[in-house]
Amino acid sequence: MDKKRKIRVLVADDSNVFREVLRRHLSNDPGIEVVAVAANPYDARDKIIEFRPDVMTLDVEMPMMNGIDFLKKLMPQYPLPTVVISSVTDRVFDAMAAGAVDFVGKPIRNQNLEAFINEVVVKIKIASTAKIGYHKRAEKFNIQHDDFERAKRRIIAIGASTGGTKAIQTVLQSFPANMPGTVVVQHMPPVFTKLYADRLNNLCRVEVKEAEDGDLIIPGKVLIAPGGYHIRAVQKKGGFVIEMEKETTDNKVNGHCPSVDVMFESLARIAGKRTIGILLTGMGNDGAAGLLSLRKSGARTVGQDEKSSVVYGMPKVAYDLGAVEWQESLDGIYGVVAGLLKEQKGRQ
Repeated sequence: MDKKRKIRVLVADDSNVFREVLRRHLSNDPGIEVVAVAANPYDARDKIIEFRPDVMTLDVEMPMMNGIDFLKKLMPQYPLPTVVISSVTDRVFDAMAAGAVDFVGKPIRNQNLEAFINEVVVKIKIASTAKIGYHKRAEKFNIQHDDFERAKRRIIAIGASTGGTKAIQTVLQSFPANMPGTVVVQHMPPVFTKLYADRLNNLCRVEVKEAEDGDLIIPGKVLIAPGGYHIRAVQKKGGFVIEMEKETTDNKVNGHCPSVDVMFESLARIAGKRTIGILLTGMGNDGAAGLLSLRKSGARTVGQDEKSSVVYGMPKVAYDLGAVEWQESLDGIYGVVAGLLKEQKGRQ
């Protein structure tokens, strides 16, 4: 997209008041032009054809057809980058699965409206650069029950941002039940991370939960960093455990809490060659320096490739730094990791 041209936005929401709030505040940004508003999916369809927006903001709960069903019908014919704006519900992940790039939680009473608008603006700008239309192909993995029994002391660490909810699900669904302990940082607001972890737990063979202070990193379990908390791995007598740090006004790293770099750096210090670090799709540079630290510590490192990334930002920065040992498509990441685990059985 021409950087000098404003991003053309369609706002779709059934609330007259909320549509006007979004229209007015988004139009204040010099890089955005709200070209149309829509009150329901049928109205949105007509406005898309008429105005050809670059990005759409979309409410999940709408009359006549909900936003998720609308996305399912829209994306195969007109893959439009979409930012979902929703109340706290796990239905946002259905919207992501249907093709949305990202989501923002609707402001609740007493929430800072300016902070909400700023977040929407940032995600619209990211969405305008996103690649739409990558779908995981069906693939079967020949997994033996005892494939990773001798690799159980290893740790898998995964970081992601924009596009990461679907990418992480793809990777974790390929994991057998006895996969080495796994820690995940996905940039996501509080509350939604618990909904996301619970959703993945129902879809994966490994156990998935939102991390809590003191959780052990053990085989068969995936720990998702809670929104609003950094997580670090620390070594104690019982093994490797999670230590958490609540977000404050001045402890964000690369603009994020949780931060991928914080998690990767902690593992570089204490686990080194036991770790396999994976950096997936996302805007910005969070995780790149941490992945380099992991590689320097003897860990094996994998970065998602450009073709399969929704936003080839974080993995590109890591690749350019020399932090990525293997660059692989989303579909191929499990195969690389499985090969590394088998290759290193004797290096525990």
